[in-house]
Amino acid sequence: MGNSAGRSDFEWVYTDQPHTQRRKEMLAKYPAIKALMRPDPHLKWTVTGMVLVQLLACWLVQGLAWRWLFFWAYAFGGCVNHSLTLAIHDISHNTAFGTGRAAHNRWFAIFANLPVGLPYAATFKKYHVDHHRYLGGDGLDVDIPTRFEGWLFCTPARKLLWLVLQPFFYALRPLCVHPKAMTRMELCNALVQLAADAAIYALWGLKPVVYLLASSLLGLGLHPISGHFVAEHYMFLKGHETYSYYGPLNWVTFNVGYHMEHHDFPSIPGCNLPLVRKIAPEYYDHLPQHHSWVKVLWDFVFDDSLGPFARVKRVCKLAENRL
Repeated sequence: MGNSAGRSDFEWVYTDQPHTQRRKEMLAKYPAIKALMRPDPHLKWTVTGMVLVQLLACWLVQGLAWRWLFFWAYAFGGCVNHSLTLAIHDISHNTAFGTGRAAHNRWFAIFANLPVGLPYAATFKKYHVDHHRYLGGDGLDVDIPTRFEGWLFCTPARKLLWLVLQPFFYALRPLCVHPKAMTRMELCNALVQLAADAAIYALWGLKPVVYLLASSLLGLGLHPISGHFVAEHYMFLKGHETYSYYGPLNWVTFNVGYHMEHHDFPSIPGCNLPLVRKIAPEYYDHLPQHHSWVKVLWDFVFDDSLGPFARVKRVCKLAENRL
């Protein structure tokens, strides 16, 4: 099994992304969908609870043996921290406090970032806008792997390594593909995060800091929840570039599995995405969908037709900068 049997380039298309047209059609047919574009009243409390749980875990791991620390970082902390990155994703769409209170959302994302250990929220927001506006856009959508990743990670063993290293590629890829100037919010994010890490170290020593970092790196690497990275946009079926997953892991991921629905209506919070499908089932029920994120990861590693190159790409005209 190797590159010879697999893909050697991306799937280039010369059509616009499908979500813009779908959005127009669906809003015309079902104006009730607009009522779902409101903040999630529970999000701020759920996220605050998760941050406090990880703070309690920091206190509890002080006396743990290293092997148990890494076990709990994968089994528990990895789930919480991965879930927090998906809360940050939801908050980046202004779903915690609404579009009228953008600054509240920005700062709350920085708060949600605290257990992750490394600054992430402000940079994610900066690039995620492009992922929606220029889905699959060459040099614009940094969710798409680089040509180097596609070329190198082409065998099962290498694809497995690529999944383990996923957090590193997600962090470094934007700097190579589409570097942007550092913003004031990113600087604030970094300073607040550094202060929090230093405070935890001063209070409880090294182990809690390692626990938080290990939770993030293991939870965003080869982990059942990480199946969503591959499930969302990797081309499992020719002609389809966004896929939904309706299984139980949505309960701990702010419904990120409802990904077709999310790209159709990015301003609708995760908690309301099942209602979109309920209102307009004929737009979703016939589409290909995933039933297991673990199976997604298995297929990605062992199916020759899948790999970092299994993505739809298009050349996008750069829109006016409205940020």
